[in-house]
Amino acid sequence: MRLYVIGGEGQIARSLREAAALDSDVVYVYGARPEVDLLEPSSIKAIADFRPDVVVNPAAYTAVDRAESEPGQAFAINRDGARAAAVVAADQGVPIIHLSTDYVFDGKKQGAYIESDPVAPQGVYGQSKLAGELAVAETNPKHIVLRTSWVYSPFGSNFVRTMLRLAEQRDRLQVVDDQLGCPTYAPDIAGAMIAIARQVAGSRWNSGFAGVTHLAGPDVLSWCGFAREIVRGASERGGRAVPVEPIATSDYPAAAVRPANSTLSTERLSATFGIRLPPMRDSLSDCLDRLLPPKQGNAV
Repeated sequence: MRLYVIGGEGQIARSLREAAALDSDVVYVYGARPEVDLLEPSSIKAIADFRPDVVVNPAAYTAVDRAESEPGQAFAINRDGARAAAVVAADQGVPIIHLSTDYVFDGKKQGAYIESDPVAPQGVYGQSKLAGELAVAETNPKHIVLRTSWVYSPFGSNFVRTMLRLAEQRDRLQVVDDQLGCPTYAPDIAGAMIAIARQVAGSRWNSGFAGVTHLAGPDVLSWCGFAREIVRGASERGGRAVPVEPIATSDYPAAAVRPANSTLSTERLSATFGIRLPPMRDSLSDCLDRLLPPKQGNAV
């Protein structure tokens, strides 16, 4: 299988790079800036030279708060760039797997969102990602849009790394406790993307694959609850066991409105592709093991 991945340094793209090292039967090519840039749709034509079986697009403008003051750039990448990638994949007659976000919802639902629930993004980031979903669907019938939630990994900028840093600097942490979501490990997302690509490549494609599918971890936590899990896991590995205190969203003002409820049902993921992601504690443990290697003298 020939897999073309747009992006090179994001959490998902880096996780796909790691997974590639374990896949001897998959040929990967990465289109990253400056050669391939979603801000320059013409550069995406490089996909055609590779002749992929599946195109994967995890690249995006993800600065949620900055997007409020940079809507043009957010839409240029998340809508126009996504459309350009889908067009090139369609011209090649191959599926595109496009990554989207829980921020397309307003967060007012009680319980987990399913794929057919009404969308109502509350900020520029979510609006631009929803526009990208629609653009991909309009331009390539062989499209799989994967919405995910609360992505973390051993690299890049994410909540786990931020909490670890702050726990070493402060005697207590105060974390929002009235927003719920599904923490999702980037390597798990990458593994699921590859598994889906194997199922949809070439003659294996069928119309039942097309559309939106939620891809998220199975556990529902608040940011405060997730922070406590991070600190607990870090303390077991020699880190500081600082208290984590709950605060309200109103106590932590930000430029962009976050959904109060970002939980995603993954029943379609299981029913359509046979995929369920590991429990949060298993994935977080792997992440912490990579970020907090045993200190000298503590190895067993």
